[in-house]
Amino acid sequence: MTVPRQTMPPDTSTPPRETRRHMLVRRWLTAITIVLLVGIPAGYLVISAEQSRDSGRDKEAESSATGLRDKWPSLMKRRIFEVPIPEGSWRVGYYETSNWKTSRLYVQFRTSSDGLDAFLDGVGTSRAALKDGKVTISDRDAEVVGWNFGLEGRAWAGTTHPHKDPRPTQDITVDLTEPTRPWVYVVSTSAP
Repeated sequence: MTVPRQTMPPDTSTPPRETRRHMLVRRWLTAITIVLLVGIPAGYLVISAEQSRDSGRDKEAESSATGLRDKWPSLMKRRIFEVPIPEGSWRVGYYETSNWKTSRLYVQFRTSSDGLDAFLDGVGTSRAALKDGKVTISDRDAEVVGWNFGLEGRAWAGTTHPHKDPRPTQDITVDLTEPTRPWVYVVSTSAP
């Protein structure tokens, strides 16, 4: 004896209609999702592009400079070239050149007598190493930045502080005409 199978009648009813409130909530959630997925990365892209453009402008200005810039070299440059400009120095200027063989940082500043001692100590030398009447910066290097070491009546003193590669060698010339406010001129040369 077989039992008759019961079959369910096909569902002919329509799905319930979405309420207006539910539709508005769904649309808002979709809009917020799109804004978050597109807007946030786009915002980061705009900020990144602006920072990159500013950085490029700074590098372009620095590389197109011809002669001393009336500005402190960055802390990174001072560390790489081992030129520890003492705090409180003024009339600071620098210029950097680079090619495949050597990189040079030209720095000038005015400081106090104690500042000169602190600078020389920071480089790894002392005032005793300065030779009176000696200019250790070459005419070629002086010409690059417009320094004139041929002035009469100046009390020049200089020293060269060599290092083995890759550390830089510093040619230091000091104008001690005013001993309490000496001018310091440095060419730090590094062979990468």
